[in-house]
Amino acid sequence: MLFCVVALMIFGTQRDSGPATPQERIESISKRLACPTCDGESVDESRGGASQAIRKEIARQVADGQLTDSQIVKTIDDSYTADLKLVPGGTGFDALIWALPIAVLVVSVAGLVVAFRRWKVQGSVSATDADRELVEIAMQEKSDQRDS
Repeated sequence: MLFCVVALMIFGTQRDSGPATPQERIESISKRLACPTCDGESVDESRGGASQAIRKEIARQVADGQLTDSQIVKTIDDSYTADLKLVPGGTGFDALIWALPIAVLVVSVAGLVVAFRRWKVQGSVSATDADRELVEIAMQEKSDQRDS
């Protein structure tokens, strides 16, 4: 598990820093927004009128250069009544939704490791003389009940 976390952290820090040209930036932002009139398509994929208008607005805001990609996505998402975001944010409740399953997995694996170690330390359970005596008494009582 530790190896996977380290590998993902290295991959995350080494990845591409983002779009290099304004057109790539427009496409990247368009892929993060859902078409308000189409079912299951991003603004980048859709050829509907609403998606074309959103792409033009994204291009205008990118050319303006005043807002970051996340701010552009938020501005456009806020201007529609439906939630257009296809990619959850990396902060707040959205980050919790992504991190919580991983945390549950790590805690579960750690719990299993602890349980298995306890079972291994305890070893096999064997009956003591007191246990054998209790069984003998119980069997004798049952035998006495049958005889009467």
